[in-house]
Amino acid sequence: MNMTETGSGIAPGWRGEVAFLRRVLIVLAVIVLCLLVWQVREALLLAFAGVVFAVLLLALARPIETRTGLSRSWSLVAAGAGLAILLAVAALLVGGQLQSQVAGLTEQLPRALGSLQERFGIQIPTQGEGGSAVEPSWIGTVARSVASLGGMVVNAVSALVLAVVGGFFLAADPGLYRQGVLKLLPANQQARAEDALLASGEALRLWLGAQFISMLIVGVLAGLGTWLLGLPSPLALGLFAGLAGFVPLIGSIAGALPALLLALADGGNTVLWTALLFILIQQVESNMIMPIVERRMVSLPPAMVLFAVVAVGLLFGLPGVVLAAPVTVVAFVLVKKLYVRQTLGHPTEVPGEEEGRKG
Repeated sequence: MNMTETGSGIAPGWRGEVAFLRRVLIVLAVIVLCLLVWQVREALLLAFAGVVFAVLLLALARPIETRTGLSRSWSLVAAGAGLAILLAVAALLVGGQLQSQVAGLTEQLPRALGSLQERFGIQIPTQGEGGSAVEPSWIGTVARSVASLGGMVVNAVSALVLAVVGGFFLAADPGLYRQGVLKLLPANQQARAEDALLASGEALRLWLGAQFISMLIVGVLAGLGTWLLGLPSPLALGLFAGLAGFVPLIGSIAGALPALLLALADGGNTVLWTALLFILIQQVESNMIMPIVERRMVSLPPAMVLFAVVAVGLLFGLPGVVLAAPVTVVAFVLVKKLYVRQTLGHPTEVPGEEEGRKG
């Protein structure tokens, strides 16, 4: 064949084929990368949980470092030790009572469901062998569900331990891991990406502060309210309501369910007063607590948080629902900073940006 060689050693007739082949290989590499990420999505979510815990540790260590002059490492040790001591003291003070109330709550909820079944005649018919009708009670359904929780609890505890240990390593030297991530990017984009990572980390710290304040107030109000209404296990009900508040919007509904079930079993006006109690708590949180707290912290659009909880929950299951809000905070900051401002050129305020530069 008579082909004129170019300076690059590739004949002109082959340039189009080589460019096409390069694009095909790039597309295949992207597809393989996406499939790999999908296969390890649970590990990535666990790593993000470690990041959240590291941000919490750094938030606790920062005042210690500033006021005492200790190094970052010793401040983290002091923060971790203080957190462990606080949890131990809380366990000693209310652990026995809380354990008995949680145990009583787990016994009373199936009874409450059984009482509802008898009162309203609710049954769930299914077909057994030979077409015979089998009508299992709600108690049996709950019992099977509780039995399946054993493996979930073990997995959750294992994941929590890994996240805590990983969080300690990340908090000990966050710059090392941040630089490792930046090395994966082109040199001319590393400064831009580092600025965005610092801002997202600071926004996550601010959101955690706001959320824990809200959880504490909700837990206290729920515990006191259920105690005043005479519901059993008010300490356990308050603890559950406070912990459920970590998931915005949906958590407030989930946190009220145990109390409402117990109130339904009790009958009378208790159901109405319990529902009004949690509606009042939700209104106080939404209209009084969060607006005051979010003036100096991170505020997210409620609709965006709701859809994010649903989307991340569909991708990752229950762990995704728990971590959906912090994932949304990080994504919110990165999109506003890297896309809205730097790519589209629109002015926009980025939560945590100024503090992130100081840190």
